[in-house]
Amino acid sequence: VFLQLSFAGAPGTTGQRDSPCYETCGSKYQSLRSFCTEIFLNPLKCFFSRRKNILIGLCTERDEFSYQEMIANLPLCSHPDPRKVLIIGGGDGGVLREVVKHPAVESVVQCEIDEDVIQVSKKYLPGMAVGYSSAKLTLHVGDGFEFMKQNQEAFDVIITDSSDPMGPAESLFKESYYQLMKTALREDGILCCQGECQWLHLDLIKEMRQFCKSLFPVVEYAYCTIPTYPSGQIGFMLCSKNSNTNFREPVQQLSQQQVEERSLKYYNSDIHRAAFILPEFARKVSGQLKYLSHSFGVLAGFCPRLVMPGCS
Repeated sequence: VFLQLSFAGAPGTTGQRDSPCYETCGSKYQSLRSFCTEIFLNPLKCFFSRRKNILIGLCTERDEFSYQEMIANLPLCSHPDPRKVLIIGGGDGGVLREVVKHPAVESVVQCEIDEDVIQVSKKYLPGMAVGYSSAKLTLHVGDGFEFMKQNQEAFDVIITDSSDPMGPAESLFKESYYQLMKTALREDGILCCQGECQWLHLDLIKEMRQFCKSLFPVVEYAYCTIPTYPSGQIGFMLCSKNSNTNFREPVQQLSQQQVEERSLKYYNSDIHRAAFILPEFARKVSGQLKYLSHSFGVLAGFCPRLVMPGCS
């Protein structure tokens, strides 16, 4: 169910219009829905996944590139020689598409537990799923946890493209999962995981930073803007086993020619640096968390009243 809004002065707030589905199907793990609608006043294809009536996955052709490019390039451009990459999740193919663009990447293993997600994306979002044709790819349909247990010290970079921390995905935001990724990384390995939104999950981000710092010598949080996601932002937790890693300064800096050759629409070296500059409330999360939890109604468990000029 979507709230349909359209403010004349802010056309970007236009919500979903009624439109026929391309396909609705139930996989072993979730229900999947693909359709064409109008968001931001433009026709586009959308892909949703639900589990037990909870929205757990979302991507649209309109803005998916910002998330995909950042979660892939932030770690890859921070590693001096990322030859072997592991992707956990990301069945829509967007992260894979960006990873295989890197010349230094020789092989990519993707672990996706739900093969139906891959097939739906190939059928209705071919621009995202194009990476599945890459010769660099080894696709493993199965549990990423078990795969990493059997592949220790094997990867230069691990990227986890997860849904929000609800249901089975909740385990991907726990210390035990980060410990498992650490053992699957090589000596100088780097990981990057979906890190939720600083406007909505500040307490979770603080908790994750704390246990990550107990496991890795270098831990950073970055974010990007993406209109489709709640609050228009999403974050990334980055960790390195190499104490000399400086996530804020990419070791692989892309020229404008490289940006264009890789068809990048969001990521460049300047955006890389800027992604780590957090607003003051998030930067001082430790001292202001209690106050913010009460100020931002979502964190406190209620929705604050929205007051707009000219409205009663």
